[in-house]
Amino acid sequence: MELTERTHLAAATKPAAPTRGTGTKDADGMAVASFILGLLGLLVLNVFLGPIAIALASVALWRGTARRGRAFLGLGLGIADLLVLVAFMQFDSTVSWNF
Repeated sequence: MELTERTHLAAATKPAAPTRGTGTKDADGMAVASFILGLLGLLVLNVFLGPIAIALASVALWRGTARRGRAFLGLGLGIADLLVLVAFMQFDSTVSWNF
């Protein structure tokens, strides 16, 4: 095998460099998940979904997500979940709320 053939063979088997880091893709997914969980938390299980939405949004922002708007919405909705819970707890004088 000649030197040029060996060089071409090595270049052909070399893995391609990723165009976008896995951490950024994960952070984008976390931003979307925080938005969805924050929105869902306004209706059900806000005592659990609110803090999870806040944590996911914080980690997504810390990792540098490209979806900063969704992460901030998830953060705001997570905080709103907890505020709704506190408001209904004051109204019902219980730890949970129902209609």
